[in-house]
Amino acid sequence: MQEITKNIQIEDQFPGVTLGVIVTQRGLIQIDAPPSPEDARSWRAALMNLGGGMERALVNLDAHPDRTLGARAMDCTVIAHEKTADTFRTRPSTFKAQGEETGSDWESISGLGSVRWSPPEISFSDQMNLYWSDSPVILEHHAGPTNGSIWVRLPEEKIVFVGDAVLKNQPPFLAGSNLSAWLSALDLLLSAEYKGYTIISSRGGVVTANIVKTQHDFLKHVHDKLDKVTTKKPNPAATEKLVTALLTWFKAPAARQKQFAQRLRYGLLHYNVRQNHSPSQTSED
Repeated sequence: MQEITKNIQIEDQFPGVTLGVIVTQRGLIQIDAPPSPEDARSWRAALMNLGGGMERALVNLDAHPDRTLGARAMDCTVIAHEKTADTFRTRPSTFKAQGEETGSDWESISGLGSVRWSPPEISFSDQMNLYWSDSPVILEHHAGPTNGSIWVRLPEEKIVFVGDAVLKNQPPFLAGSNLSAWLSALDLLLSAEYKGYTIISSRGGVVTANIVKTQHDFLKHVHDKLDKVTTKKPNPAATEKLVTALLTWFKAPAARQKQFAQRLRYGLLHYNVRQNHSPSQTSED
């Protein structure tokens, strides 16, 4: 684990997501879970040595399988945004490791088989405050990667967990995104309100303001490119050309080039379908 402050740590040894844990007098507030239930059980065991109170809560920053597949194995109350809860209501109760390739990290994990989802037991619409110690932990709705994306903010410690709002040197997930809301969220993160904050990405750990700015520039580029797409029919050749161009933004290792290309390909195709078949961006992937 990497210590951010005395009672806040992150862990990036598991595939998919950078996990967080906040140690409080009441107990542990955990941020996301490893995608593999086996890894989730290992993570849960590691948390037993951190001290704090007996209570446990798991905050899911959105509904992406990379951060929610292992939630049931964490064996505690799950908290998420109400739109994330809505996403789970439309999913089958059991996840099966098959289907389309989305460029997600869970797809590289062997032996997943069937996994039972753990839908949120507590949800909120705009903001939720947890008073588990002397300083509050604030859960805030900031749509972007999905319409149910949230941040976990600790104002006294000046730390914020931003989920997939910012990714370090890898392409974002666009399929269920709301690009306008996402850009607005990044504008906020770059504003004076967050000056001096330690920003923690769920895919890359601690990130600098320069990385946030690069994310903003990339999404603005994608937004502008997609705004020029006027055809309602999928154009595989045009999409492939755009994927190739967008990949140049990232210094990805050769072993991940194929995965990142598929992430962009899947995201662009599904984003375009939503844009042309819905009056507003109301769905999540």
